[in-house]
Amino acid sequence: MKFRWFLLVLGVLSLGAACGEEDSPAPVPAASTAPCKEAPFVGSPLGLRCGHVIDAQGRVVNLWGVNARVDGIFDVSFDDGRIALETIPPFTAEDAAQMRAWGFDALRLPINWSGVEPTRDGGFKEEYLDRVQQVLDLAKAQGILVLIDFHQDAYGKDIGEDGAPLWAIEPPPTELLQGPLEDLEKRRLSPQVKAAFETFFGDSPKGAELRERFCKMAAHVAARFKDHPAVLGFELFNEPVFVTNAQLLRFHQQAFAAVRAAAPSKLVLFEPPAERNFLDSFALGDGPIGEGTVYAPHIYKFAFTTFPASATKERIAKQNLTARDEAASWKAGMMITEWGYDPNGNRAEEYLTWQRELQDEIQASSFLWLWKEESQGRWGCFDHNASGWTERSRLKEILARVRPAAIAGWPKQYNYDRATGVFLLTFTADPTLQAPTRIAISPVLGPPIEVRCDGTMVSVPLQDGALDLDCGRGTSSKHTITVKVKPLP
Repeated sequence: MKFRWFLLVLGVLSLGAACGEEDSPAPVPAASTAPCKEAPFVGSPLGLRCGHVIDAQGRVVNLWGVNARVDGIFDVSFDDGRIALETIPPFTAEDAAQMRAWGFDALRLPINWSGVEPTRDGGFKEEYLDRVQQVLDLAKAQGILVLIDFHQDAYGKDIGEDGAPLWAIEPPPTELLQGPLEDLEKRRLSPQVKAAFETFFGDSPKGAELRERFCKMAAHVAARFKDHPAVLGFELFNEPVFVTNAQLLRFHQQAFAAVRAAAPSKLVLFEPPAERNFLDSFALGDGPIGEGTVYAPHIYKFAFTTFPASATKERIAKQNLTARDEAASWKAGMMITEWGYDPNGNRAEEYLTWQRELQDEIQASSFLWLWKEESQGRWGCFDHNASGWTERSRLKEILARVRPAAIAGWPKQYNYDRATGVFLLTFTADPTLQAPTRIAISPVLGPPIEVRCDGTMVSVPLQDGALDLDCGRGTSSKHTITVKVKPLP
């Protein structure tokens, strides 16, 4: 699918042509107002230009996503009699529909190397990828885009939680672990896990062999789903640890090359080391890893400790604000692929609200952690008990927002104020773009009370949770869109 960067201009016949007058001259195509001169990465369904993720019409996209660990895909069980590490919920058509009801339009789907290639010489397990395909198809039916994430936690399920298969653990583990998973933090720092990471990212021939095998696995997955319309891209490696910056860059370059060759039109996401999850900033890059790449930090400042009573929005802001500079240093787009907080935690409403506001401030798509969880911290959008899953309705209200799903131009700023129910977007219109600006409204907020373009009231229908506005179409000037909805308590 190609972007249309300029108007397709046809000569306009003069009304007087039938009386012998000459045709009117064709208008000159409008010039783009893009804030850079670089050529776009033309992807499908999403591309990149000037550090922004864009859609097939060239509009700047803001995704509102959520992570979902799925039974049969998040690989935490064993076939040798050991107890499964934890219970992972299924993903059904109802889940996909509920995600849309929460206002989500994107899903980050963690998959595991151990599921794709469980044995050293057994090849790739297509039955596992068939289960991935089922989730992709359910998401597509609801208009949800999917980021496929090559996920790991504590290297692999045999010594940690998930990730690499047993055969890819070097040196071989001295102890095979099982469930229930009640000591994940201890496992993350165990000698077995540390040694496995150091081998995988290190300079030994065994490390080079494992990286090559991982890249072949990732390329196989990318080739399998390169044409699936719901797949927006692939995330190379979740939360790398025990790795130097130089080692990680080497891995990302190798894995990017493999995935890009297998899936030329998909975005490729890469993460900084996991310690950035808790730091205010991280090292800057030195130019692009490759075309169509997206920097994917995780934002967890104070998320795993008691949120201090004295903490302010400004205290947590730096971790978000510096992420945009880091993405720019890689000449990459940016998406926050994990962020979250215990919904029952101290000051949860303030924390979650501030994080959403900060994500708007840096104009970042994001993926909440987590959709459903009945193990570990029991985060997520649902409570769970013996009767099943119950929607956390208050969390749904806290997360509800108005956002710019697709901007027909280049955003200067946007924000949504929960207290007043007012959304404001200022942008410079791009006259080469003919699609409308799309404003998404979380369903729980209801229809808008008023919609304005440059101060003037406009009437547009709310369809599938969104407003399509022609505000600024065909111009190259600055415009303002205001949407007011009923504030929630």
